[in-house]
Amino acid sequence: MGAMISFLLYIVFLKKSMISSWKTVPSSHQLLDFWLIGGTLSVTAITTTLTSLGQLVKDKERKVIKDFYLTDLSHFEITMSYMLSAALIGFIMQIVMFALMIGYFSITDNLTMPWESLPAVIFVALFSSLLAVVINMLFIQFISRFDSLNAIGTIVGTASGFLVGTYIPIGILPNFAQLLIKLTPGAYVAAIYRQILMADKLKTAFHGQQSHFEKTMGIKLEWHHLLTGMQTTVLLTIVFLLGIAVLLIVDLIRSKENVRTVD
Repeated sequence: MGAMISFLLYIVFLKKSMISSWKTVPSSHQLLDFWLIGGTLSVTAITTTLTSLGQLVKDKERKVIKDFYLTDLSHFEITMSYMLSAALIGFIMQIVMFALMIGYFSITDNLTMPWESLPAVIFVALFSSLLAVVINMLFIQFISRFDSLNAIGTIVGTASGFLVGTYIPIGILPNFAQLLIKLTPGAYVAAIYRQILMADKLKTAFHGQQSHFEKTMGIKLEWHHLLTGMQTTVLLTIVFLLGIAVLLIVDLIRSKENVRTVD
């Protein structure tokens, strides 16, 4: 839902004003289309995986999950099945949204997909889905009512477009808002997508002098300096591994509690 909101907002309200701001830049339509695609894919990973994990909350609320604990499956295996299912759905939905947006912009703006970048896009879609599942699970662990998750999902769906820098370019926001976005993993996922999709057109449009545009539009995020694609990837990998470690600790504690309950 959040992904469609950001896509429609861009088409209906944001596109014309943003293009007028960068009208002197060659191929500004195509550049901004790819910019929007990168942000929307990041939002898709966040929102679809959160919605998919709602099944876990629903099963906990209905006590169905306690029946699973009586099977031969370990607590870890049960948790992983929910997470992998959500990651698969998030990955598929990103591919679907990507195809829809590329198709739409190819018709309206003559956008040409750099097909050599497709394997990288697919890899990022898979990784971002796994990352979003891990981050969402950190919160899902402490939600026991499906109504509460629905309320959180509404907030996340509305706020995610802002937090990945899709509604408003990060460079024109006040410092506090920029810091908030920089603390959101989804903004870094969007940055990687944008670097992959926009690389060739950035070189052509700016002749190697695109740092101001990259900083303003959140194509590269700044911590003392603009982060390269590799630095951004390493940062997200660290966040992913830390998230996995926290989930394993929580899972270990919960599994011991469930053993006592069953006994």
